[in-house]
Amino acid sequence: MNLIEKVSIGWSVLAILTGTAFAGVTISSPGNGAQVYSPFTLSADATKCSSQRVTSMGYSLDSSTQTTTVEGTSIEASVSASAGEHTVHVMAWGAKGASCVTDVAITVDPPIVAPEIPVDAISVSSIQVLSGWLAAGDAAGDGSSTGSTKIVSSPSLSGSAREFVTKYTNAGDERFSVTFGDDTTSTNFLYDAWVYLNNSASNIANLEMDMNQVMANGQTVIYGFQCDGYSGTWDYTANTGTPESPVDVWVHSNAACNVSNWNRNTWHHVQVGYFRDDAGNVTYQAVYLDGVESVINATAPSAFALGWAPVLLTNFEIDGLGSSGSATVYLDNLTVYRW
Repeated sequence: MNLIEKVSIGWSVLAILTGTAFAGVTISSPGNGAQVYSPFTLSADATKCSSQRVTSMGYSLDSSTQTTTVEGTSIEASVSASAGEHTVHVMAWGAKGASCVTDVAITVDPPIVAPEIPVDAISVSSIQVLSGWLAAGDAAGDGSSTGSTKIVSSPSLSGSAREFVTKYTNAGDERFSVTFGDDTTSTNFLYDAWVYLNNSASNIANLEMDMNQVMANGQTVIYGFQCDGYSGTWDYTANTGTPESPVDVWVHSNAACNVSNWNRNTWHHVQVGYFRDDAGNVTYQAVYLDGVESVINATAPSAFALGWAPVLLTNFEIDGLGSSGSATVYLDNLTVYRW
């Protein structure tokens, strides 16, 4: 082996170990720090490597010694990887033996899981655009709050998202609600919404997404569900009293949730599945956050004799954190399926 070959191999090893791009290796997808699903598309090209014409390229993951190589100056490949953090190494080799490499760090998210919805399910979509939304402070808390809501075009997925603004003192809670129909007979439901948090989410303790239904016997079932920042869990409601003398409590599930851990300035997909029996006992099946399923599998009595007329109603509540502050949350593509 001559001196030039030794130097070339030495630079190649150094490049792979350090992730240095010596020349012209461009990775167009995925970007550095990207969150992707497996398989993901790897797109890269390189025309020069240390001033040499590129003849072939290759890629590998992490510390693997297995490199996939292709002839030419570009790569377009479907790459499979396990969930978690990875480093993608993309190499290029010049006509005279030069080696170049560029690395990107990625996070592979778990596979998307979607709840099953029967083809004959009834759905009410775009509930966020309904005009009857009301705001009220939740009297169950010790603090106070005020709230306002309006339709905005940005941030938005549909072009018409609803903005909720809450100002509070002493960890006050603001509840926003709207009616969207009536149905006394359906027993299965899927709550499906997209939620956007900005940096004001640091002032949110809990984020509550409820639905209420009056049954044929006149009692109201409260399907209460929240992401609880205090306990770090998804919670559901239970009536530990009787429908006539109710005692409404939150029950911590074994599924983890904390709004402080949700990414900011991005949309999050929340889906909650539950069903009831004729007595108003509710079984919370699972919650899906950004396609990741958390099984709840818990049943609780949740019938209340409130004297309401037949109605379907949804609540969206923002609970403040700390002595005072404000928080703004956006809701889009709110759909409730029932069957």
